[in-house]
Amino acid sequence: MAEKQRFAWHAKIKPGTEAIYKKRHDEIWPEMTEVLNQAGIHNYSVWLSDLDLFGYYECEDIDKATRIQSESAVVQKWNDYMKDILIMDFDPETGVTPPLKQMFYHP
Repeated sequence: MAEKQRFAWHAKIKPGTEAIYKKRHDEIWPEMTEVLNQAGIHNYSVWLSDLDLFGYYECEDIDKATRIQSESAVVQKWNDYMKDILIMDFDPETGVTPPLKQMFYHP
């Protein structure tokens, strides 16, 4: 089995919207989780520190995961749904959040 590839991203949440962000993710749309599954994304988690969000997931193929997300109307709808509470950059070429640079890994 191939080693899982890891992807991490960063964004900011608007002040006072922490509970809304949590509620929306607690009630994530089934069609959104289906896109993540189609993209091969697993072990996806998002962490909050003050107003900073850090997301992390694992997948078999980052390029495939990026392509499926960037081409998905569901992901675009989710991004529109979240834009009132997030400050997030998107790569103009891929349409996804630019990855963080990995600085350490302990298997």
